Amino acid sequence: MQLASGTPVLAVATGLASCCGPVMLALSAHRHSGARRVGHWLLAAGGALAAASAGLGLFALVTMVEHWQHEQAQRIGLATAIAVGMAVSGALLCAGLLRLPGVAETGAAAFRLVLDGLVIGAALWFVGWVLLAEPTRVLGDLTPNGCLAILVTTVTAAVAVGVTFIVGARARAPRRGLLLTGVGVNLVTGAGLLISAGICQAGPLVALVGALLLPVGLLMVALGGRAPGPAGGPDGDVIRRGTYAVLPMVAMAVSAVYHLLVGGDFRIFAVVAGIVEGFGLVARQYLALGDVRAYATRLAEREAHFRELAHTDPLTGLANRRGLLRAVQQQADPETPWVLLGLDLDGFKNVNDMRGHDVGDAVLIEVGRRLKTNLRPGDLAARLGGDEFAVLMRARPAEAQRIAQRLLGVVGSAYRHEAGSVFLSVSIGVADSADAEDVETLLRNADLALRYAKQRGKNRVERYDAAYDNLLRRRTTLEHELRGAIERDELHLAFQPVVAVPSVRPVGAEALLRWHHPELGNVGPDEFIPLAEECGMIAKLGAWVLHRACHQLSLWLAAGHDVWVSVNVSPRELHAPEYVVQVTEALRAHRVPPQRLVLEVTEHAVATDLDELIRRLRALRLTGVRIALDDFGAGYSSLGQLRRLPIDILKIDHSLVAGPEPVRPPQGRAFAPMVDVVMRLGHQLGLEVIAEGVTNPTELAAVVEAGCRFGQGQLFGWGVPAEHLEAMLEAASPPEGSGPEPRPPAGNRGRSASRTTGNPAGPASGSASPGSASPASASPASASPGSASSRSAPRQRRPVEASTDQETDRAQNAGSVDSSREMRQA
Repeated sequence: MQLASGTPVLAVATGLASCCGPVMLALSAHRHSGARRVGHWLLAAGGALAAASAGLGLFALVTMVEHWQHEQAQRIGLATAIAVGMAVSGALLCAGLLRLPGVAETGAAAFRLVLDGLVIGAALWFVGWVLLAEPTRVLGDLTPNGCLAILVTTVTAAVAVGVTFIVGARARAPRRGLLLTGVGVNLVTGAGLLISAGICQAGPLVALVGALLLPVGLLMVALGGRAPGPAGGPDGDVIRRGTYAVLPMVAMAVSAVYHLLVGGDFRIFAVVAGIVEGFGLVARQYLALGDVRAYATRLAEREAHFRELAHTDPLTGLANRRGLLRAVQQQADPETPWVLLGLDLDGFKNVNDMRGHDVGDAVLIEVGRRLKTNLRPGDLAARLGGDEFAVLMRARPAEAQRIAQRLLGVVGSAYRHEAGSVFLSVSIGVADSADAEDVETLLRNADLALRYAKQRGKNRVERYDAAYDNLLRRRTTLEHELRGAIERDELHLAFQPVVAVPSVRPVGAEALLRWHHPELGNVGPDEFIPLAEECGMIAKLGAWVLHRACHQLSLWLAAGHDVWVSVNVSPRELHAPEYVVQVTEALRAHRVPPQRLVLEVTEHAVATDLDELIRRLRALRLTGVRIALDDFGAGYSSLGQLRRLPIDILKIDHSLVAGPEPVRPPQGRAFAPMVDVVMRLGHQLGLEVIAEGVTNPTELAAVVEAGCRFGQGQLFGWGVPAEHLEAMLEAASPPEGSGPEPRPPAGNRGRSASRTTGNPAGPASGSASPGSASPASASPASASPGSASSRSAPRQRRPVEASTDQETDRAQNAGSVDSSREMRQA
């Protein structure tokens, strides 16, 4: 009776405490959104239903406690109603748990968790039935009899344990909130089991214990719902996690064998539990098989996607080089002609440098779009890399040529951009399968044709030609062999004499590089010098030529020959910062006077970066060497540039010497008008002039008549070995004491204007020897570039057969010029 007297108070307190959990869950659901809000509302609904069912049981407990034994039928019906309410409450609580973040991303994933929970729950219920049923009866006399309310609540509790276990095991950390919620759900379903069992059979005390557990479980559910969820989603591995299915099945099998061994039998509920376990496992494995198949399908699709990506350019969406190779290999049908076009955008690097890579990418995307929209069905456009594209098509060569011409205009039209219009041209190379044995050869032929189009001026279409292929092969061979030509001692210098005219006495020489290969034979400088400039070997060759020329010059000077040597300088060498140091070291190493070395710069070098060229030439002149402007009249230099250039000598190009017919005045000999103009210009600027390319006596006579004192060309000899030129110097040397010491040529820029024509005065004048009256015996000094007599005012035209006295005067006047002193003054 003491229990009966305190039961109402305890029941009221328990009911009030049980209401706190659903209220807290409802408030939490009101604050959240999305899946978390839905989960909290389900938990709140399940908790409220559990509290209402427990309240109904407590009310029955309070009203029936005095007549407990006499109201068995009413208690069984009430317990069944409470069990059904608790079962629905457990289902709502499990559904709310499954909707919490981090548990199940999709409905299919939640269904898999439910199946796993059913498998575990059925196994737990079956093992519990074996332990409680005849003949085991582990609880002995306390074992309750069969009751629908107990059956429903035990099933609910077992399934809740399975679901909460699988959720807790599959969730990622932190999972404190999910574990707390799962424990609370198990306490709520367990409380329902105790309340139902207590009202049905066990008695008021068991029902009160269940009523006391209920608010604790609801409070844990509320606290767990408010805790932060897992950082990531659930464990998506559906293959490796086989332990959840194996262990429950093993437990059921062991329990069944044990039950049979101790003499038990299987009733309908045990059979149903086994059927549920079997169907759960089969359904779970069916879903797992479906997952594996879907996973394999996704893998195949992704593999195909990535394989396609491996053959696709990510920027333009065209095929890349691999895609092009695959297409060529797939279409390698010898019966059907197909053509490959190679396209390269001209000047695209300037777009990236000046406009930025974003604009460059936009241009490339537009190029890809234009190619795709202007090709025929079946043609394949590809981007090979950078600004290089290709088009593979089935067509006859003539048709491919027309398509290439159309693409020339399509790709070359303006590209509109918000940063401003971009204008580009395109070069196209065409190669067809008839000239290619395999795929690699076809690609190579298209690339060669494209390269040929670039070299011939760009913005054009060029078809592959085997002749160009041979040229490229030779070029490649020459580049390879040139890299070891110095070490193999295949290079040598030839010296072309520079003579004084009309005496034709050698006064200097131009060092010319020659290459004789043991297999290729003689390779011309016009072939290997440009190649050396492109492959970066020109500096090495130039240094070798400079040292060999200085070495030979030092030998000639030591032998007593008054001679100078000129060396051609590449623009790349000239613009190298270390070139001045190389020249200084070469002069010092070979003990050569600086004024004996002339560095020849082509007029084409003046066309680019004039200011930098002037700085380099001034630095070279500070070393004492003299500068000659080669090929004057064939390049781009203007008179204004000529005045600024720090040079000493002008070398008239052969095109001016061998130009139009000489002018024939009424009186006097014919003369070359262009040479005359250059002579006057050079003398006005204080420069010496040398006529290049003199090939016949007529040109020589015209050059002499124009007043030029130095000549070079075929008429005076080709490039010869050093010993041949030395023999020429020996033959032209005057007898000892026959005249003044010869002087090397020099310009007179910056010289005092007081020096006049025919002034033989001065300590360096010297008297002419008896043999110096004839032109053939004039000393080299009489032909030194830089003498004062060659810079006089315009003279009357005279025949080449000048008097002996005039030749003698010229020799004496030229001998009065000290070229090394002129260099110091310049």
